[in-house]
Amino acid sequence: MALSQRMTKKQAIKEPFPISILSLTVGAFAIGMTEFVIMGLLPNVAADLQVSISSAGQLITMYALGVAVGAPILTVLTHRIPQKKLLLLLMLLFILGNGISVFAPNYAVMMGARIITALTHGTFFGVGAVIASNLVRPDKRAGAVSIMMAGLTIANIIGVPLGTFIGQHMGWRSSFGAIAIMGVIALVGILIFIPQIQQDKPASIVRQISALIKPKLLLFLLIGALGNAGLFTVFTYITPLLTEITGFAEHSVTWILVLFGCGVTMGNIVGGKLADWKLMPSVLGLYFAICVLLTLFTFTIYSPTAAVLTIFLWGAASFAVFPGLQVRIMSLAQAAPALASTSSHSAGNLGNAAGAFIGGWVITHLAITALPWVGAVLVGLALIVGIACYVAERKSAVA
Repeated sequence: MALSQRMTKKQAIKEPFPISILSLTVGAFAIGMTEFVIMGLLPNVAADLQVSISSAGQLITMYALGVAVGAPILTVLTHRIPQKKLLLLLMLLFILGNGISVFAPNYAVMMGARIITALTHGTFFGVGAVIASNLVRPDKRAGAVSIMMAGLTIANIIGVPLGTFIGQHMGWRSSFGAIAIMGVIALVGILIFIPQIQQDKPASIVRQISALIKPKLLLFLLIGALGNAGLFTVFTYITPLLTEITGFAEHSVTWILVLFGCGVTMGNIVGGKLADWKLMPSVLGLYFAICVLLTLFTFTIYSPTAAVLTIFLWGAASFAVFPGLQVRIMSLAQAAPALASTSSHSAGNLGNAAGAFIGGWVITHLAITALPWVGAVLVGLALIVGIACYVAERKSAVA
């Protein structure tokens, strides 16, 4: 589609799932690779930059903080830029950040490169979710968001193992070079396939922030943070769980995580369809399922077969909830859907960090086997808050 061609929202939603959404999927894939691939390359990065493993680990921490804190700020500052142009600028920034990583001469420059790429993460998914939902019929919005988000989940199955393999055999800098190339492919796809949807006049910064701090929307951001905290309380320490408790060899864990990623991808797609069918009931039902699965994991962790099955189902349920939650958050902030969508990723990353911290505390003060039920408690809190919001909405509708 020509760059100069413009489409109104009414014109843009004729196709159920236009091919343009796939260009967003490619961008999500590249961003997923840059976020997670460094985890498998930390020893290589630390040795080359002459820092400790723990210092190299701060490259992951600062990335998460960059997403959590920087993304909403960047979204507010760029709210007047047309969405397609903003996506192009974000991908250019993403390519620049990964390009700097390829040639980073020291730790400080590498840290700066990680922060640059982190800034693009939340804003890309925030604006991308808004565009994806506007490219399809209203009853297909959650499904469209799930297709875009599938890039992030597929990155965990294919991109991260591939990037790790490249880094281990050709040097860690080659991995970031490959990611930069993926960014270029996404940039070209966005340039060619994403239409210039005619937007309403953007709301002022004050109005956007006012829309974001509504109590109901903040509660849904809390729900997302609690759900992610439950996920990462367990997932951060899944390798020691499987090796020390279940008895798997360390090399087997890689294939179990690939299976987890397959569950994540399937769950993401199915979750989008469920949310298009019944949004809040599906979100609440999935959180309930996650609570049950994590509770079961407390017992199945001792059986290799049962543990693997539980992990697959847990991954599917955990990521099936995201498309519906994302659409719900965007709908609650009509004056600032991009900022709300971006903020949901910020809340999720704060939940990730909190979950990793809580998991570490549990291992130190309780036992590693307590991780699954503690994760279930955190997701249970998200479910309770979600049920309270849903009941309040139903009562308000009846009144």
